[in-house]
Amino acid sequence: MQDQIDDYLHFLLIERGLSHNTIISYREDLHQFASYLAKHHFSSFVEVDQYQILDFLTWEQKQGKARNSIIRLISTLRKFFQYLIRMKVINNNPMTKIKPPKQGLHLPAVLSEREMNQILALPDLNKPLGIRDRAMLEVLYATGLRVSELVNLKLQDLHLEVQLIQTIGKGDKERLVPIDSVAQSWLNRYLAEVRPKLVKKANSFIFLNAHGGQLTRQALWQKIKWYVQQTGIKKIVTPHTFRHSFATHLLENGADLRTVQELLGHADISTTQIYTHVSHEHLTKAYKRFHPRA
Repeated sequence: MQDQIDDYLHFLLIERGLSHNTIISYREDLHQFASYLAKHHFSSFVEVDQYQILDFLTWEQKQGKARNSIIRLISTLRKFFQYLIRMKVINNNPMTKIKPPKQGLHLPAVLSEREMNQILALPDLNKPLGIRDRAMLEVLYATGLRVSELVNLKLQDLHLEVQLIQTIGKGDKERLVPIDSVAQSWLNRYLAEVRPKLVKKANSFIFLNAHGGQLTRQALWQKIKWYVQQTGIKKIVTPHTFRHSFATHLLENGADLRTVQELLGHADISTTQIYTHVSHEHLTKAYKRFHPRA
């Protein structure tokens, strides 16, 4: 890898006529990248794809790199891989879908693990609907499901014997999501003790309202909002906050971006890239290793 970096820097100096200081900046960026790859047992740029690059950028951000420095890194890598394409060292450019962080991007608030536990502990377990709410909140945090995905879950979507939930996300894309043992325990309790009392007619939706019908997105959102208010948490919480917190906690505990992408059901890694401001067996193992409640 070092030889290719040296060749590129020589190309910039001789053929492009860039200044000595500019060459130094390129060298520093590329040496950082090569060092990161070496630590992760990559020996050639041919092996690198967009996921390794995103993991590298995430790591750099965690080291406190400023936004402008990240933008420069992306620019350096983009030009370097274009050079490798031109020299026929690689066939595909892994930088194609990598986007620089946007100026002024406002993300949903992230609940800390402590704040999340405060919210999860609030439902009144002496009431049937309190048990339902606890189960809903636990599943929401454990799986990172969208609110719409949660309320549309049906009994046939549960594969609890292997700790998986089947869901259909945006674009009718189906995915399997792991569920931790804590959330599964609350879900089982709700299914055994509460749901049979709520259901009034043939209905396969898992989470029901007090009248036995399907719980709506609006009702679930109002529940979340109410519980957050009871804790005194001052953050602006949206319906997306649990999902965003799920992804952020995974990344903070060491999960790679590709795993988070698959768990969230994002079709494009560039969608998951927003969280860098932070086989099914593989997903389950990664989930159990990295999720703080697993």
